[in-house]
Amino acid sequence: MRRLMTRDVDIAIVGSGFAGSLLAMIARRLGRSVVLLERGHHPRFAIGESSTPLASLLLEEIALRYDLPRLLPLGKYGSWRRAYPDVGCGLKRGFSFFRHEAGSPFAADADRGNQLLVAASPRDDIGDVHWYRPDFDHFLVREAVALGAGYIDGVELTSFSTDADGAHLEADGLHVRARLVVDASGPRGFLHRQLKLGERALPGLPATQTLFTHFTGVRRFAEVVPEAFAGGPPYAPDDAAVHHVFDGGWLWVLRFDNGITSAGIAATEALAGELRLPEGAAAWGRLMARFPSIGAQFADATPTREFTWWPRLSFFSDTIAGDGWVALPSAAGIVDPLLSTGFPLTLLGVQRVAQAIADDWNSPRLRQRLQAYAGRTAGELETTSRLVGALYDAFGDWSRFTSLTFLYFAAASFAESARRLGNTVLAGDAFLLGGHPGFATALQRCLELSAGMGRHPAPARRAALLAAIAQTIEPVNVTGLARDDRHNWYPAEAADLLAGADKLGASPLQVRAMLERCGFTVRAAATGP
Repeated sequence: MRRLMTRDVDIAIVGSGFAGSLLAMIARRLGRSVVLLERGHHPRFAIGESSTPLASLLLEEIALRYDLPRLLPLGKYGSWRRAYPDVGCGLKRGFSFFRHEAGSPFAADADRGNQLLVAASPRDDIGDVHWYRPDFDHFLVREAVALGAGYIDGVELTSFSTDADGAHLEADGLHVRARLVVDASGPRGFLHRQLKLGERALPGLPATQTLFTHFTGVRRFAEVVPEAFAGGPPYAPDDAAVHHVFDGGWLWVLRFDNGITSAGIAATEALAGELRLPEGAAAWGRLMARFPSIGAQFADATPTREFTWWPRLSFFSDTIAGDGWVALPSAAGIVDPLLSTGFPLTLLGVQRVAQAIADDWNSPRLRQRLQAYAGRTAGELETTSRLVGALYDAFGDWSRFTSLTFLYFAAASFAESARRLGNTVLAGDAFLLGGHPGFATALQRCLELSAGMGRHPAPARRAALLAAIAQTIEPVNVTGLARDDRHNWYPAEAADLLAGADKLGASPLQVRAMLERCGFTVRAAATGP
């Protein structure tokens, strides 16, 4: 008979991806005993790889608030490569979108009416980062263990229960008792299955499937269609989260410095059926044949592992917290990653759960705090879902699509800038400026106007939406979005942020100081009074 191992801890975390390991590190800094329970073994494959400026800031805030200095270099490409050259990553200078028509090569026009480049940084060294998750997650697990967290892998949990003594987790040969169980095991993870939780529909978002893997030998898109980037784009278009957009879906391309490229398609049920996505490599071949320029980019590519097919990409659990347990956002729901929203949503969730533990661990208010966290997480997932769903609906109407993206880019850049300036009233602590006076209500109005608009909306309705978007972003547009003279190429320039100082509740001098702390080079002529 196998000997039973027992562990008594304050917090048991199921899953040791980046979110679970981060929370374990924080818990140790708060003096809590913690164990990470991992079904697999590190290093292991994972997707969810593209960070954002706001996510990098949230990671920085966690590092500073909880005395985790080894996390600080991970927020920017240059510091990551210098501090941890053996931990894989990739350069992300922004978001690149390219609109494709089936059967036709990609061809740019003078107004760049089938592309959108939105820079997140002015140069490579302070650019954002793609996380090569096999390395990154493994790094964070080791950091958590170094801080005193327990770690047990190869654990196939079989039961969860609660009683007067706390929460109990069982596996073959293992019993863990904890005051709190945190589910960080991903969508439809352990507690979702064990508690037989229901699912609710994500509003506005079509049902989608996904097919993905890692490759070597992927060409740069700028090498395939160099004529599309004449005139000097704001960054190398491939040093970004690359989105190839077409009717019924989109394809991501994320490049890592180790020669590996992550790529996959998110497709509506109709397109997934046409491509027969469950067939894996054969389906990928059909996708490449349908879009010649994408096919040229992958002509010499070789998968490094088998294709993974998910019949349902998006997910939303109907319960996020309960008696003795709470789910992190990555386990509570997943929204189609078109805007790389997963990382900031998850890191906000980690911050909120950590703050509840810090403030109310020994208080009966802890359960109430976790329920409040659950409500906020659900609301943010719903709003994000409506926005991404509106973008899906606009795939065939590029000017509407780009305008809708500005709702996200304006909110995210404003939130990051306001937080860095210490203006907590304007920045708030909610995703997509949920706490900003006026913006949240105006955003919901835009999403109501866009719902179900389709490819050929009534001209008056379309015009009303575009006008509403312009009005909504104007008070928070501090990065020069929507300027006609930029023809869908938007650089990250200090002058735009300095011009938006009033919107941020700051002086130009305060904005200049913030930019210099972030590594921007600010020309003296652009500093203002």
